Amino acid sequence: MVNFSAVPVAEPRARLDPMGPDTVLLDVDGTLVDSNYHHVVAWRHAFALHGVDVPAARIHRAVGMGGDRLVAAVAGDDVERRAGDAVREAWEAGYDALLHQVRPLPGAADLVRACAGAGAQVVLASSGKTKHLDAARALLDVDDHLAGVTTSDDVDSSKPAGDIFAVALRSVGGRSGVVVGDTPWDARAADAVAMPCVLLRTGGFCDEDLRREHPVVALLDTPAALAGRVGDLLLR
Repeated sequence: MVNFSAVPVAEPRARLDPMGPDTVLLDVDGTLVDSNYHHVVAWRHAFALHGVDVPAARIHRAVGMGGDRLVAAVAGDDVERRAGDAVREAWEAGYDALLHQVRPLPGAADLVRACAGAGAQVVLASSGKTKHLDAARALLDVDDHLAGVTTSDDVDSSKPAGDIFAVALRSVGGRSGVVVGDTPWDARAADAVAMPCVLLRTGGFCDEDLRREHPVVALLDTPAALAGRVGDLLLR
């Protein structure tokens, strides 16, 4: 068991606070696109292919951490040693087959536009694979509002390490960043690099789990809800 210690916004009223963060670091899976449960299905099938029966609920609680850590976290070190790479390959193939079912979350594109419209640099900071991020970008159609993107290909350590957010901020020359995510792993990764974090409930985690790891700035239901509060929640 894993141990855990839309309203469109055309032009936001609040502008960038010069004393606040200048860069918004957006997680993608579960935060901007509704993909967490597709990952659960893909991981569960991948484990089953290698003779490992892992309850879906246990897998879900680990979604958001890097795939290099997930196998051991939900199935144990023995499974990781015996079949870790094979399970990850099967998960990748399984998720590839489900990609056509993934859809943007309510207000996801509006959130990106609102952040950029308020003067912030917006970086997609995903610990997923580049091809999966590319598929999400195609769905969101907001590349002209992005300052940059980072993926697991750009870092050595995955979430809950904070490397993905540190690299994302550094890649655009940001002064300070604020993280938007949907899992406890996003909160832990933000805490690891001393960044404030806003979490969305779109990943399917309960409020207790989302608050347990790291004091978050706010919990909101959807990207649409956050798009209307970019100025007071993200940029001050």
